Amino acid sequence: MTTVGIVTGAGRGMGEACARRLVDTVDVLLLVDRDTAGVEAVAKDLNDAAGRAHAEAFGVDITDREGLAGLADRVAELGTLRSVAHAAGISPSMADWRRIFEVDLVGTALLAEALRPLATQGTAHVYFSSMSPMIARVDNPDPAVGAILDEPLREDFLDRIREAVGPQLEQTTWAYPWAKHGVARFARKEAVRLGPAGARVCSLAPGIIDTPQGRQEAAKQASMQRMIDATPLGRTGRSEEIAEVVAFMLSDGASFLNGVDILVDGGVYAAIRDR
Repeated sequence: MTTVGIVTGAGRGMGEACARRLVDTVDVLLLVDRDTAGVEAVAKDLNDAAGRAHAEAFGVDITDREGLAGLADRVAELGTLRSVAHAAGISPSMADWRRIFEVDLVGTALLAEALRPLATQGTAHVYFSSMSPMIARVDNPDPAVGAILDEPLREDFLDRIREAVGPQLEQTTWAYPWAKHGVARFARKEAVRLGPAGARVCSLAPGIIDTPQGRQEAAKQASMQRMIDATPLGRTGRSEEIAEVVAFMLSDGASFLNGVDILVDGGVYAAIRDR
């Protein structure tokens, strides 16, 4: 049976790095991005290097339920879903608070909903969360707020989470950690849902990584440089370093790793957590 992998946000940054690292781990790798031209260029580069059609571009917005249904259909046409690296997301300077929640958390839930029927023995998912909920100290919310975060596909979700957290949520630097905390919570819930099928789900929390998106944020937020300065390793991370961890988490070597959030931040949280 043909094995199929998916990488979202594969047109650039950490998503592209994951695509390049994972392309040889499955028979066909679907590269998903709303930037169709960008992801087609990555797919072409990978196929030219391999000398065969090994990667396939799939242009879709991660918040498009109908488009994601088409993605699931394409996986089923090709074979068996083996791995999902969900790197697509937006950061605080890229949109307003509602769109951040829609892409980062609701989009994760929509992707999972579409792919859930394809889960089988050996399927593994990794969703990108963030270290930001730990830095902002929103990773242990009031249970009532947590219960709202756990239902991102409710029609009134955005209104409910805004009411529960308060007006500060309209600041994108607060919306982002709350949304990413929701992703880590969602991964835990999805691990429980998919476990009986023999499938695994984890999340990965990158620290400050040198990507176009990361540099855009650093230019607007002085706090990011302070975190880089506090990092024990004394530098930002590289996309390839994140991709290596993702590859392990999706591999058979991590077959008992499930329902956890893995922090990959160069030690910055360890350095600042007790300040």
